[in-house]
Amino acid sequence: MERTVSCVKLGRELPALDKLPFPGELGQRIYENVSREGYALWQPHMTILINHYGLNPADPDTRRILREQMEEFFFGADAMMPEGWVPPTQAVPAKGGGPARRK
Repeated sequence: MERTVSCVKLGRELPALDKLPFPGELGQRIYENVSREGYALWQPHMTILINHYGLNPADPDTRRILREQMEEFFFGADAMMPEGWVPPTQAVPAKGGGPARRK
């Protein structure tokens, strides 16, 4: 039977990560409290942070900053996604929002 967690990010019971995302206390906390779907939201957020601030992931200070941001992303006061939020891949396009068709 697949392991599930009550995801702190998405606010519902969902399939859990298969293994710790990385060693240490934060990795363990994420493993126990964040779903696969919730964890997948971190990658694009991290990419935005790296690009926006020009961070170098090889730099120890950058890794410390990203760990702090990850902890806030998953466990901070505003960590939960807004009610009614659906991932962009599941969102229904707005009326008339599709590409123009050629005649």
